[in-house]
Amino acid sequence: MGKGSRDDRLSALPDDILVNILDRLNVPEAARTSILARRWGQLCAKLSRLIISVQDFLPEGVLHTNVSVEELVRTNAAVVQATESILARRNPGEHTIRLLSTTFYLRDDAPLSIGRAVGHVMATHLVEVAKFTVRTGKDDIAEIDDDELITCARKFMVFFDACSNAFGGLTSLDLENLRFGESDISSILVSCKQLKHLHLYNCDCGEHSTLQVDHAHLSELCIVQCLLSHVKLSWLPQLTQLVFDGWIDYDDPLFIGHVPLLKAVSLTNVALSSNKMFKLSEFLSSTSVQNLKLGFKSEKIWVQPECPTQSLASVFRQLRFVNLVNIPEGYDLTWTMFILEAAPLLKDLYITVCA
Repeated sequence: MGKGSRDDRLSALPDDILVNILDRLNVPEAARTSILARRWGQLCAKLSRLIISVQDFLPEGVLHTNVSVEELVRTNAAVVQATESILARRNPGEHTIRLLSTTFYLRDDAPLSIGRAVGHVMATHLVEVAKFTVRTGKDDIAEIDDDELITCARKFMVFFDACSNAFGGLTSLDLENLRFGESDISSILVSCKQLKHLHLYNCDCGEHSTLQVDHAHLSELCIVQCLLSHVKLSWLPQLTQLVFDGWIDYDDPLFIGHVPLLKAVSLTNVALSSNKMFKLSEFLSSTSVQNLKLGFKSEKIWVQPECPTQSLASVFRQLRFVNLVNIPEGYDLTWTMFILEAAPLLKDLYITVCA
């Protein structure tokens, strides 16, 4: 059989298999297949997983933590073009989008363009999971002053107010380096009715502010390095995972209200010699966690060992996995005995000691 008459075995595959293959590529890689033949270009309009990130448009070896202003502008523009182009090719209602994830910088008009394109496709397609990851271009908290935090938050709220359709269907939101107005986070939670995952890094409503979270569908909440005095989880009937890393007030920083499904909790903080220690029976009261991670970032532990009590037994009655990270030297295994004694179903205990 001559070379020219050989079958193209890949192109002979049915569309659903080829789309499954393309779904495993990032969007720039999938888009490049369109040069192979007209059919491949049409297949890109049928993708069910659309992950469009600034990272995929950076030169090889360059991380988003080390990007020049010129590269930031260029990659942001590339994300806008890719988002608008690939969403514009789709026929309304023809193919379900299983995942639509966009990662971009909070700069110029790029967020507005992306938000409007995503809002339009949400109005014309079934989108099961929709995610925004909004970056500010800085990862080192020490490099960001208060004015920058406030400016970035105002830019985000302009984006939020202009793209209500997109935020109304959003299921995941990842934010960093924002100092909101007093009612901004509450407004975001009210508008993002489908939100299931919320990640906040270095976000607050002013130093020593209080974050109150009420939401019908939120299942995962991650709060890292936020200058918050208090976090109040008043009503979260679907919350299953909580990460709280870094608090600045040792006077009841966490209030847990109605969270009947909470199963996994990760708590990490620095403790100074002057700080009081917490009782887990009080910190996690009204919960019955299965997976508990406690992280320590200093020479003092912030958890107070407890004698067996009914309240402690209630918190630990379903506990199966415990991870104690960076326990300071000098705290031996006897410090953990109160956990072992109060957790009858415990399966695994992991301990790392910080020298």
